[in-house]
Amino acid sequence: MASMAQTPDSAATPYQGKPLPNVSEDLVIPGVLQLDCDERLWVPQAKDVWFRPLVLNVSQGYFVNILRVRKSGILSRHRHTGPVHATTLKGKWHYLEHPWWATEGSHAFEPPGDIHTLEVPDGVDEMVTLFHVTGAYIYVDPQGNALAIEDVFSKLQNAREHYAKVGLGEDYVDQFIR
Repeated sequence: MASMAQTPDSAATPYQGKPLPNVSEDLVIPGVLQLDCDERLWVPQAKDVWFRPLVLNVSQGYFVNILRVRKSGILSRHRHTGPVHATTLKGKWHYLEHPWWATEGSHAFEPPGDIHTLEVPDGVDEMVTLFHVTGAYIYVDPQGNALAIEDVFSKLQNAREHYAKVGLGEDYVDQFIR
């Protein structure tokens, strides 16, 4: 194994070799925590529910987005086909099936196969959560029967249509695709 030690002169030297083949470009989106940004960036998902895409990874089947909800009550009942990470930025929410609450500043890991019903409680004017979703949401009825599916491809299509409609252009979403 090669030594991890570097001389003081080499530590601050950028990599000078050939880039590895087929590596995607970095993606940096300034100001993602400025929630009062241009409203056109928020893609409608349902009444009083929007998402802002950050990464739409079509080659690995995941998406990262910020979900904004401006209503109380049940948002959805769904099953995960892959792991989900959720960091609550504002407000609070929970799943009817679990005892824990996602409150501002908390992080939740949701395992593949988990089925739950998301509720934003009364008194929460706005809930904002950053979600990293691998695989799909399968929306289900109370017995678990599939009703609809949401994945990176449906997110991409919804964003493309929205950005075309609001004047940003349907290709605006291309910057988020990896």
